[in-house]
Amino acid sequence: MATTTAHTEIPGGAPPFPPFDKATFPSQLLWFALTFAALYLMMSRLALPRIDSILAKRRQHIAGDFREAERLKSESDAALAAYEKELTQARNRAQALFNQFCQRQAADEEAGRKALDVRLDGRIADAERRIAASKAAAMSHIRGITTDATGAIVARLLGHTPTDRTVAAAVSKALER
Repeated sequence: MATTTAHTEIPGGAPPFPPFDKATFPSQLLWFALTFAALYLMMSRLALPRIDSILAKRRQHIAGDFREAERLKSESDAALAAYEKELTQARNRAQALFNQFCQRQAADEEAGRKALDVRLDGRIADAERRIAASKAAAMSHIRGITTDATGAIVARLLGHTPTDRTVAAAVSKALER
């Protein structure tokens, strides 16, 4: 049985990979330094100033936005203060109107109550006059009614009818007590 082994080197002793070749290090370092210097100069003369101007414009834009935001914030604070002041004034006006309304309502209710009291006092006085007139009329008729009732009661109890004059005198004497 034959064994095979893998070789990564080219047969015949090929030269090593150039970046790893010790003989080419100095020239590689020289070209690296020249390339780095050229790229540095290009970047510092062309790209970096452009980037710097873009960043400066950006800073200016941001600063302008901050100034605008500060201005808008101060305007909104002023508007909010004005709104709160107007709201307070509106609440005070509403409270004053409500108090006036309540006072007017109380005055109207008081006037209505007084008018009702006057009407009721008039009705009570009228009713008292009618009662007094009815009482006077009843009292004027009571003597006659009492005299007639007394005569009828005596006639029934005694069996004979007394004279009207006798009955009237007895009733007058009894009513005077």
